[in-house]
Amino acid sequence: MFQLLAETATQVPTQGTHPLVVGLAIFVLAVFVGFEIITKIPPTLHTPLMSGSNAISGVTLVGAVLASGAEQTDLATMLGLLAVIMATVNVVGGFLVTHRMLQKFRR
Repeated sequence: MFQLLAETATQVPTQGTHPLVVGLAIFVLAVFVGFEIITKIPPTLHTPLMSGSNAISGVTLVGAVLASGAEQTDLATMLGLLAVIMATVNVVGGFLVTHRMLQKFRR
């Protein structure tokens, strides 16, 4: 099943469309969906959900490392490095928030 999904994802029709435009469109859609999801979550659930999203941030970090090591262009490498830094800050911040939240429940 995962192989079928991977093959389908790589067969996105891009006839006459620059890959940068496709990438930007996906990015804009991801930002919109992320914003809509975050604004619909009640504040009381935000911290527990943030601790659960650390695994997703770890996957983002792996993707950022892969992007920075691809050595396509200097700009892509620098953007990949920036993504690694930002994803690392996100993961560390998430674990710090989780640790602080768990400290409140200890006696």
